[in-house]
Amino acid sequence: MTTTIPAHVPTLAETAQRMTRGGRGVLAADESIKTMSARLEQEGIAASPTARRDYRELLLTAAGLSESVSGIIFADETFGQQLSDGRSFPDAAHELGVLPGIKVDTGTSPLAGHNGALITEGLDGLGARLASYAERRAAFAKWRAVFDVHTITEYVARANGHALARYAALCQQHGIVPIVEPEVLCTGDHDLASCDRATRLALTALFDELRQAGVDLTGIVLKPNFVTPGLAAPPAPADVVARATFEVLHDIVPAAVPGIAFLSGGHTTADACSFLHELSGMPDLPWSVTFSFGRALVSAALQAWAGDPANVATAQQKLLANCREAASATRPS
Repeated sequence: MTTTIPAHVPTLAETAQRMTRGGRGVLAADESIKTMSARLEQEGIAASPTARRDYRELLLTAAGLSESVSGIIFADETFGQQLSDGRSFPDAAHELGVLPGIKVDTGTSPLAGHNGALITEGLDGLGARLASYAERRAAFAKWRAVFDVHTITEYVARANGHALARYAALCQQHGIVPIVEPEVLCTGDHDLASCDRATRLALTALFDELRQAGVDLTGIVLKPNFVTPGLAAPPAPADVVARATFEVLHDIVPAAVPGIAFLSGGHTTADACSFLHELSGMPDLPWSVTFSFGRALVSAALQAWAGDPANVATAQQKLLANCREAASATRPS
């Protein structure tokens, strides 16, 4: 299925630039029903479609969110829901100055014969789903590939890179900017050099596959991990992380890519913002750099809300404070 794109719709490059420039970043609120329900229950909130809707509405409608957030990623359930005032989530996002995005992968499964390495699923029927999302005004989409430093091989990187490239090409066919997310997990006790090696392997395969698929690199957003030791290993200083991350990206990511929006990957808000601040301060960056954080921005808000409407304003203030902190990290002093 092919989507006819109206002439007034911004180009892919324009949308990608809007997502990653001007000191704003992307808020990830795209947890699956299972994951979001578990997080609600951890806070003593009974999980239901309404509770999940109310939580995502709290995030989207925080007054002033668009000052530091350019886009918000939704799960399929949320993308099809309405706010309490009757507006659809995509329409409300546009009205509030925030681009609506949609997570389109369907999760991971073991890659047979490769020692527990994972492959991301969701290509079946993706073109038709993207056509539907485009009709409902999705500006961008997201697909996440997951790598472990102990199981990544050239084949594992290539298989996931191929899936990311096929997804990206389909997105662009439907006028949707693809966020391509090759995440090297930071769980474990591995050192920085191991993360460096794995990240290089994943990114090299990804960009080779993107080129072969004919993807327009000016109309994508890259969402990588920072190059760090594992969370169970001794931490590296923020300037060391920034330098290692820059060197990997500079060696592999073409300057045609308009923007890089980093994932937090389980790091604290303070640590992720420190990494981003140090990286943003490096001279002559060929791409814009910003954030696409989830838990690092929203965890405090979820805890403050606890399912009580009386706590919405307090929860929104915590969200906005974290978003402002992340945005300020993209503006080096």
